[in-house]
Amino acid sequence: MAYTLANLQDDIRNYTEVDDAVLTTGVLNTIIKNAENKIYREADSDDNRFYATSNLASGSRYVTIPSDLRFIRYVQLTDAAGNQTFLEKKDTSYMAAFYDTPGTASGIPKYYANWDANYWVVAPTPNSTNLITLAYTKQPDSITASPGSTQGTYTSNKYQDLLLYGCLVEAYGYLKGPADMLQYYAQAYEKALQSYAIEQQGRRRRDEYQDGVIRTPLKSPSP
Repeated sequence: MAYTLANLQDDIRNYTEVDDAVLTTGVLNTIIKNAENKIYREADSDDNRFYATSNLASGSRYVTIPSDLRFIRYVQLTDAAGNQTFLEKKDTSYMAAFYDTPGTASGIPKYYANWDANYWVVAPTPNSTNLITLAYTKQPDSITASPGSTQGTYTSNKYQDLLLYGCLVEAYGYLKGPADMLQYYAQAYEKALQSYAIEQQGRRRRDEYQDGVIRTPLKSPSP
């Protein structure tokens, strides 16, 4: 069964045997968001992949970072002639040295780098308007963002066990509950996370035609 926020909150209280006088809605929402963020940091998900397009303005080397960006995966540039190239990721120190080199001030960008929390930078400085496609991993929506919704999120709809176990680890830590129960749910969470990562970062990104069908090696019977 897919989780709604209300269902998930009920299950956390039921599993911990603690009522809403202690695990209030505010406390549970913090627990849930902490669990969600932990999952998103530990395993990449196709649901969090996003693409944004923008125009590099002539004479401007800085590009505003999308507000929901967690990290950039790649940047593709399309020039005025329709040619497409991928920009190469560099450190900011490389970009600073690049701009200090005579004769490299402007042109079609070849490199990009994270500049600060709000901008990234390209080099050379564009000498014309170019279309860029930014592929990045975004900050996923939290199930707590829509309290009355019955739609849930990608994680709550498809990976309920992972989300529940992650929440229970956070809940038992908050409650300072029995160490054995905390250990049990921490181990359950790690197992669920491992299967989630195998599916998201392995099986979902394979192609049977190119990679072949996944096969489990047969073991010889014990003598």
